[in-house]
This record gives sequence, structure tokens and C-alpha cells, in this order.
Amino acid sequence: MGGAGLTGGRLLAAMLAWPAGVALQLQQRELWPAAAALALLGAGVLLLAIGLRWRRGGGVAVCLGIALIAFGSTSGRASLRLAELLPAELEGQDLVLTGVVASLPQTGPNGLRFRFAVEQAEAAGRPVALPAVVSLGWYTGFHEDATLSAPQAALRAGQRWRFGVRLRQPHGQLNPHGYDLELALFEQGVRAVGAVRDRPVPERLADGVAAPVERARQRVRDAIRAHVADPRAAGVLAALAVGDQGAIPRDDWALFRATGLGHLMSISGLHVTMFAWLAGALIGAAWRRSSRALLRLPAVQAARWGGLAAALAYAVFAGWGVPAQRTVWMLAAAVLLRAAGLRWPWPLVLLAAALTVSVVDPWALLQPGFWLSFSAVALLMASEPARLPAEGPGTESRLARVRQVLLGAGRTQLVATLGLAPLTLLFFQQLSLVGFVANLVAIPLITLLVTPLALLGMLAAPAWSLAALLLRPLTAWLEWLAAWPLAVWTVPAAPLWARAAGLLAGALLVMPLPWRLRALALPLALPLLLPAVDRPAPGRFELVAADVGQGTAVLVRTHAHLLVYDAGPQYSREDDAGERVLAPLLRARGERRIDLLMLSHRDTDHVGGAAVLLATWPVGELLSSLEDGHPLRARAARDRPCEAGQAWTWDGVRFEVLHPRAADLAQVARPNARSCVLRVDAPGQASVLLTGDIEREQELALLERQAPSLRSDVLLVPHHGSRSSSSAEFLAVVQPRVAVVQAGYLNRFGHPAADVLARYRGAGIGIVTSAACGAWTLRATGEECERDVARRYWHHRAADAPP
Repeated sequence: MGGAGLTGGRLLAAMLAWPAGVALQLQQRELWPAAAALALLGAGVLLLAIGLRWRRGGGVAVCLGIALIAFGSTSGRASLRLAELLPAELEGQDLVLTGVVASLPQTGPNGLRFRFAVEQAEAAGRPVALPAVVSLGWYTGFHEDATLSAPQAALRAGQRWRFGVRLRQPHGQLNPHGYDLELALFEQGVRAVGAVRDRPVPERLADGVAAPVERARQRVRDAIRAHVADPRAAGVLAALAVGDQGAIPRDDWALFRATGLGHLMSISGLHVTMFAWLAGALIGAAWRRSSRALLRLPAVQAARWGGLAAALAYAVFAGWGVPAQRTVWMLAAAVLLRAAGLRWPWPLVLLAAALTVSVVDPWALLQPGFWLSFSAVALLMASEPARLPAEGPGTESRLARVRQVLLGAGRTQLVATLGLAPLTLLFFQQLSLVGFVANLVAIPLITLLVTPLALLGMLAAPAWSLAALLLRPLTAWLEWLAAWPLAVWTVPAAPLWARAAGLLAGALLVMPLPWRLRALALPLALPLLLPAVDRPAPGRFELVAADVGQGTAVLVRTHAHLLVYDAGPQYSREDDAGERVLAPLLRARGERRIDLLMLSHRDTDHVGGAAVLLATWPVGELLSSLEDGHPLRARAARDRPCEAGQAWTWDGVRFEVLHPRAADLAQVARPNARSCVLRVDAPGQASVLLTGDIEREQELALLERQAPSLRSDVLLVPHHGSRSSSSAEFLAVVQPRVAVVQAGYLNRFGHPAADVLARYRGAGIGIVTSAACGAWTLRATGEECERDVARRYWHHRAADAPP
């Protein structure tokens, strides 16, 4: 290998250099020009060539060269992917697409989602260029893009259709510690999303013209649904057989997460590895029976290559999801190393697998599954299981082997549970305390019985019935475990140093070290398990206007109290802002209780997530304008109407309700007119006016009654910037420094209206929109947009969002 000699430590350093270069590139806020990426690639190749020839200092040059190649190549790939973005001028336009359904349609309570390979696209009769593949929804019922036509049942993978659609660039909600949808879509190569429209009427042109694998997946999923009467069991079997995770209802996903089984109910590395191992064992056994086959290839090698081929086939049939891809590349790296006669120690083999994954999918390094998968394998290998000596031939020896297997299984699960706990808390701020017990039963049941039966059912459908029968007692047991007190442990998001200490604690706890060293794990883990939570000083408050799309949700935190003003929209019958946005945000902030939940009025874009908050968080009181008999009022332990004149002080911060009056509450048919208007004032810091959906009539009434109380530094723009609100007279009295608009990106209502924004700008008022800013946070030390704080090059550019 020349002068540098990549062996031992140098080889390890060289292998680490690639993911290091990728990780550095993933921190870029803006992507460098393509010329810079080419220059880095060239410099990296030059350094690599020089380093391989030098005897002294060659290792450093090799590592630097590899890191530069990784950085440059990832930048180049990112540039190509960014260039595929839907042109901004086509967003929201009526387009006509002809193409092929390229994926298994994902069914939900509101319709379908699927990938569509575009063959032809037109706008107003003229051809336009679009990304090769777009993600489409075809919705009915409860959805803002619902259509009146409903031929969705006829949609199948591989069909050619002509659709009228409206598309937009990928844009997700961005909140502190929240899910990054834009990263997920970027990693998947999705550069346009949209919905099918009623006009022109959707037209099926041909069947079975493409996507044979996806067609087969859909046939299997449909057969499972037809054969298994229990929809919960059918959903799990479809997820395990063909990777259709959308077949599992939201409530069941919540149950699996609470019991630590989320990784088992989708095509994960565990399933692919077990399938590869089983296929390899069968191929090896069959190979040994053929002397001619043994002459061509040893049985051991045949088993390895056969297992890898089986893993690849299973992963492709299951949808080629990112977790399955990672596992296939990991297995491929291990098989290729053994085929090359390289007997590397396990850390190098594992690192080679991780290196392969980062080469194929650089953005995998930002996914929790990447670190959880490789960390689990590393911990199991590093923990070095103790082996029980055989007791001699006979029954005792068999019993000892059974005992050894059971102890080994328990030990493996204990190592995985303890060792991965810090990573789980780091990524999700919660940990299932019943997960160890649940996995002891569920892992062998799901991996050794249910999953093989789900696959066997493709050949013999009665196997699905048997698998469903096994799932029923498992589900009942999991529900019993999830009902335990403290079944799930939640922690706030910890600072970086506490996360590092927690990861070290997990490793120390399971490695074969003296107990005096393992004992260090407890003090190291404490800052992660019980992190200090930063709260405003007395007399100060922190406000977070969450990014919930088209709706309102605001957190107001004082030194010792939390108020939540509105709970965001309900996105579908199974999805709302409470579950998707507010619950993760509250957990990450270390909020254990909501002292006051104020619901301004009954519209679903303001109360859509309230049921989740009332069910999962202790709520001291509900204050709202909801009419008598509203179901949300029945869920609250204590509730009363909001009414002008109510006021209280928390920790030196004054809260005052300015609207509605008793007469306004009588207008049940006009929920906007009943909106609770709340003013928050911390002298010396700032004042905020939260307005719900009041309209011009209510604004003028407020001016007549209590104009002096309206002056505020920050205004939550009434009715999301609708033309019905934000009158010039109202703005002249409030005189805010900043106006915050909570509205969805390219929403169907056109909020905020252009003339309303012009009115604010004409008054010299700064404007913040959630579409351009993400979550907006106001503290005593200043204010910030989450899109500025967390900005990465794959995020939708703030300049592209409505001004």
C-alpha cells in the first residue's frame, strides 16, 4: 500500500475520516457552490495520493484527503438534489400530470399517499419541467385538500393515471427538538409534494405498466386485509411483511412506543438480520448435501452470500426503507470483508459497515436509527458475554444449554436496554421502563414466529390467521404493561456535555470492566437523567409561538407556571398538533404540568390538539369560550369561561383577559367573536397581546372599552392575518414592535393576506410568519426563529416562504 501502510491504528483513523468529513458537511447552513465541491474533491484525491506514498506524515495526509473527498462528494450530491426542487413559480398552480404510481399507496383515515413518477406535465396547456418523482396525496373527508371524487379504491401501484394536482416545495413544521420532515424528504429524494384535485377528473389510463415489486407488495397487503379480520393484527402483519407502517393505527404506535417495541413493528435491522441468518442457515444446509455445489463454492461462503441475497430481497420487497437499507449495507460490508480473507476485529468490521452506509446515504448520520442500530451491535460485542461450561453429556448438559440460551437472551436484552437508554433519552427524551420486560417476550415472539408467519402467508394464507392469533394476547399484555404507573420515563432535553456524559455512562455500564469503574456510570448518567431546566427569572417570561401549520398554539412560561394558549389544529382524524408538535415540545422543555390551558374558541385549528394535552398532561384549569356541553370541557378537571376582567399574577408577570364579555359569550353561532383575548405583561421585559380569531367588530369594541390596556410590544396577529381583522385603528392603538402570524405555508385561505401585511409594514411593524420563521421564541435576552437557529442547507429557504 505504499509508504503510509494503512494498517492498525492508521486504518482505523482512515476509516473514521470519511464519516468525519460527511458529518462536517452536514453542519453547513448554506451549501457551497459546486465549484468549491469539485475543488475539495480534487484536493482530497491529491492528498490521498501523496499520503499513500509518504512514509512520514502520510497517515495524516491520507485521513485529510479522505475527509475532503467525503465532504466534497456529499456537497456535490446535495447540489444535484437541491437542483431538482420544484420551481417556485409552479407552487400552488393547477397542473395536469401524466405518469405512473411508483410506490405502494399508503392508506390513512383521510385517503392515500403515494409516489408518482411524472412522464408529462402541463400548466395551462404548456409543458413544464418537474422533479422526476413527486409525492402526492389523494384525500377525502377531513383534510384541507379533500376532493369530492373518490375513485381512490381503484388506485394501484404500477398504474398509469392522469391527475390534476397542485404542488409545493417540501416544507415542514420546524420546532425546537422536533421532527425534521424536510430532512427526511430530502434524504428520500422527494423535491415536490402535493395533492390530487377534482378537475380534471382523475383518469386511469393503463394497469400494470411499471413497478412490479410495488404491485406485488400491494397484492400481499390487500390479501392480508382480506384474510385477517382483526384490523389491528392486519396492520402489524402488513408492516412486517411489506413494510407498510401506515397500516398500523396511531393508537397502536403509541402503545408500541410506550412499551419499547416500536423497533419491532416495522422492517428494522433486527428483522432483516434474522431473515438473512435463517436464509443463510437453510442455504448452507442444502449446499452441504450437494458434492457438486461444494466443489464450486464452500458451504460457508454460499451461506453468507445467500443470506445477503435474501436480506436484499426482503429489504426491497419491504419497500427499501432507510433502516432496511442500512442493514443490507452493513451485512454486505461484513460479507465482502470475509470474502476478501480479511479477518478484522469486530470494531473494524462494524466501522466498515457504518462507513458503507455513510457512503451510500450520507444523511443517515442524522437519523436516530443509524446510531441506535450500530450502537446496539457495538454494545453487545463489547460486553463480552460470560459462557457457562458444559456439564457433560446427558440431560444435565441439555438443561445447561437451555439455561445458557435463556440467560444469554436475558443478558442480551439487559445490555441493549441499559446501554441504549442514554441514546434513547438523547433522541426522544423518553424511555420505556417496561421495555425490558416487554422485549423479553416480544422479540422472540415477533422475530421467530410472527414475522416468519407473515412471510409464509404469501404461500399459505392460513399462516396469517395463526400470526394474528399470536398477536392478540401480546397486544393485551402490552396494554397491561403500558397502564403501569411510570411506564414511560421522560426527561428534558439535556445540554451537550450532559449527553456526552450519559453516552459514556451507558458504555461503562455494560462493558466487561471492574465494578469500581462501572460504578462511575451513575454519576455520569445523572445530568442526562435529571438535567437542570432553565426557567425565566421572577418577573420575566418566555413565550414560544409554536410552528403548528395553519393554527394557533403558544406557550407562556414564567418562573414557576406554564400557560398554553390554544392547542393547534387537527390535521386528520388520527393526527393533530397536540401529538405531533406540542407533546414533544413540552417533553423536551421539561414541562410536567400545564397550570392553565386557554382555548380561545372552538375552531379546530385552535383546539385540535387539546384532547391529547388534557389526556396526557396534568392540566390545572381549562379557561375557554367553549359552549356548554362541548366535549373538551368534560375532559378538564376544572373549567370556567374566559371573560373580560379576569386577571392574575404569576411570579411577577401579570395576565389579563380583555375579551369576551358575557354578551359576547352568548353568540354561540359566531365562535370568532367569542375568542379569548389575553394580555401578558412583564414590566421591564415585554408585553404580548394574544388575540385568537377576533375580527374588526371585536377590535373596535376593544378600542372603545379598554384602549389603554391594548398597547403591547408583541401582537399575535388576529385570525392568522385574514382580511376580516387587523384594522388600521386597532394597529394604531396596539402599536406592536413585532407582529407574529401563525399560518400554514401556502394554506388554502391565503393567510396572511397581502394587503394585511402591507398594512402592518406601512405602520412600521416587524412581521414574523411561522412559515418563514418556524417556532418563534421570545425571552428576556431577545428573540429567535427556529429556522435561523437550526438552519441547514436542505431546509426550505425562509425567503421562499410568504413574506
